Amino acid sequence: MTENPEEKLAYSKKQLNLPRIVVICGSTRFMIEMAEADLRETKAGKIVVKPGFDMKAPHELWSDPVEAEALKVRLGDLHRAKIRLADEVLVVGDYIGDSTRAEITYARSLGKPVRFTHAEVDRDA
Repeated sequence: MTENPEEKLAYSKKQLNLPRIVVICGSTRFMIEMAEADLRETKAGKIVVKPGFDMKAPHELWSDPVEAEALKVRLGDLHRAKIRLADEVLVVGDYIGDSTRAEITYARSLGKPVRFTHAEVDRDA
């Protein structure tokens, strides 16, 4: 029997008896809400992965526009990898922009369940 990489990952996580992994998605304007969601999901016994920082806040690591654009691309790739790793997605906030919408579409294309902190924003995002 040939397994695809996602099936192998799911099997390995089960064999390792890992807790469910949830990835938090959403606009970086909701970083405080993401931290609260992280706390609640962790308390519920889940492993949580989420965006690490907000590039809209000034910082020397992305002060150069060319480097900032390259970093943004790498972070997008990294976040999609987090979605592949996760068992489920939690979308935080009452606004869904293009990036978050793309993340939801990607997660659903992989068969990942998607939950929302604000159910009214789903509307088949």
